[in-house]
Amino acid sequence: QVQLVESGGGLVQPGGSLRLSCAASGSIFSINPMGWYRQAPGKERELVALISSTGRINYADSVKGRFTIDRPNSKNIYLQMNSLRLEDTAVYYCNLFIGRHYWGKGTLVTVSS
Repeated sequence: QVQLVESGGGLVQPGGSLRLSCAASGSIFSINPMGWYRQAPGKERELVALISSTGRINYADSVKGRFTIDRPNSKNIYLQMNSLRLEDTAVYYCNLFIGRHYWGKGTLVTVSS
């Protein structure tokens, strides 16, 4: 059984920064695709950043140059978010793919003045 736990969300002013963390536990024996998605109120869940099993990184166009994803090992990923905008407000979900998608419960990021 694989579990994902996110942390690091909160309230931040426009232009500010936050760092999200995700810790995976369970039967994880290799490097698997892992990433961050987000869902804003009234919108569909969308990809924010993804690291493939080979280390290739993809970012959504809306966060390129502002967000950085990092994975130091097979069970942890981080998302450094800089220059936050009002439109970055969303619940951010950690995702791990091992034959199927596993999701965390999400952490709320609110960007507001």
